[in-house]
Amino acid sequence: MLTAQYFVVGLRRAALLVVVAALAAGCAGGPADSGPVTLVFKHAKILGPSDPVPGLLREFEKRHPGVRVQAESLSWNSDDQHQFFVINLEGRGAAFDVMMLDVVWVAEFARAGWLLDLSPWVTRAELAPHFPSTIEPATWNGRVWAMPWLMNVGVLYYRTDLLAKYRLPPPRTWEALVDQVVRVRGAEHDGRLDGVVWQGRQYEGLTVNALEAIWANGGRVFGADGAVFPEEERAAGGLSFLRALIVSGVSPSWVTAADEELSRRHFGDGRAIFLRNWPYAMDLFQAAGSPVRGRVGMAPLPGRVGGAASAASSGGAHLGVNRRTRHPALAAELVRFMASAGAQKAMTVGGALNPTRMALYHDPDVVRAHPDFPVIHDLMLRARPRPVTPAYLMLSTTLQPEFSAALVGVKSPRLAIEHARLRLSYLLEGLR
Repeated sequence: MLTAQYFVVGLRRAALLVVVAALAAGCAGGPADSGPVTLVFKHAKILGPSDPVPGLLREFEKRHPGVRVQAESLSWNSDDQHQFFVINLEGRGAAFDVMMLDVVWVAEFARAGWLLDLSPWVTRAELAPHFPSTIEPATWNGRVWAMPWLMNVGVLYYRTDLLAKYRLPPPRTWEALVDQVVRVRGAEHDGRLDGVVWQGRQYEGLTVNALEAIWANGGRVFGADGAVFPEEERAAGGLSFLRALIVSGVSPSWVTAADEELSRRHFGDGRAIFLRNWPYAMDLFQAAGSPVRGRVGMAPLPGRVGGAASAASSGGAHLGVNRRTRHPALAAELVRFMASAGAQKAMTVGGALNPTRMALYHDPDVVRAHPDFPVIHDLMLRARPRPVTPAYLMLSTTLQPEFSAALVGVKSPRLAIEHARLRLSYLLEGLR
């Protein structure tokens, strides 16, 4: 998710490397329009050791004499960003050229006619170095509408000291995780130690956690023919498992009100054995003064016995161009520049953000600054995008109350999925 991507607040150990001077080739060139040009780049506020964006934009200006790029930051809150873009783009008075988009918005904005088709400037070969799960949301109806920029993936954190104490490996299935929780808590005799915490509050985080549980159980939201929840029993089984975590006490009941930070702080205080969250949290766990410093590991999210292999949701940000820009070629060039290997390297080291380019996770300079990147690379390869549809936000807000009702016991998981299928089918039929 995009929101969680920006909680990092300066905990990377390495200073910003001087990399903007070595930006990837192929992004230079003179402006397509004659005369002075100003491009406006709207992006979420970058929270990290430093903000590399200004330096990158100055480098772009040097490569394009007569062009000035003005950066304007928005709140890091994803909902606030979406509201800003929708109001301005729908009103046709948007005074910006390039925008940073949550991955789940690209198809929505493309269908609405708000994004410039980047296919004339961005080839499929240029997208190839990015993780596959970032390429799918960047394309829609066979066209390229955005370029991958920053990435996220759901991961399982675990207490290395506790698992080592009882000679337990990181669990590969949710059933194994439950068994380990029972064993460790039974031996530790610590009433304050919870099993696994995750995000169950009624917001986008709930959609992500529920989808991961459904995927792990072999279910899907859409079938190849467009059918909604084609494996209805498996989808209900995924929700049943989440509900069982709460009923059994493996997860505390308050997870139904938890978001990323509430669950992260609880685990970071040493009060849980496992945590489902995003990679940003590792920096906080390893910070000086952290109660769990040096005692946290990172592993793929588990699958289910008889279900499917581990399936973790991808998240992050893409870069797109306002269709009404007066300088389409230059705006597209700015997107290509900011998504280049050199620019992403600067963002990774300076902003402590995860790049979408696979090779950077093995770049010596980056690995020197972030030793956990090779592990994160393997986790990123497992990432699965949420349904790529122009109606994604409506889909998510339709599913959230049904998922929540199942978790708190207001509805059975089977009834919640049945109602979700009916509501979602009706919604999508109205959009055709």
